[in-house]
Amino acid sequence: MRKFLVVLDDTRESLNAIRYAALRASATGGSVQVLAVIAADEIQHGMGVAEVMRAEAQERLEAHFQVFAKWMRDKTALEPELVIREGEPSAELLAQIGADPEIGVVVLGASTETQGPGPLVARLLRDVASLPCPLTIVPGDISAERLQQIT
Repeated sequence: MRKFLVVLDDTRESLNAIRYAALRASATGGSVQVLAVIAADEIQHGMGVAEVMRAEAQERLEAHFQVFAKWMRDKTALEPELVIREGEPSAELLAQIGADPEIGVVVLGASTETQGPGPLVARLLRDVASLPCPLTIVPGDISAERLQQIT
């Protein structure tokens, strides 16, 4: 089964990428793997504080994921998989792509900001020729209705 890998963060473009991945996976008999990254700078290192901060970040990500997982179950009958990694987001995304040979498509949302498509998209575009799977970039400001039409 082909997995669609999508990154969960607090951006609008992440929401559109998750919707697109779920709709495409449902239409093509695939599955969705959601990657959430705890940025290394979110964790202060020192006397037990790091473990508490790590646990709090993980709880926050799992709660955020459950909102999207419910939507996927209700709208597409998919049961998404959550993977939580810790480190620099683009490095962890590349590591996850390399770690799971069932990933068939990486889906990222493009930022609507004028500075560019966003750090993850920019990073993967530099290495797109060496990726082991296709990269789909979803416009950050695309409507839910348009997503439904194209999937």
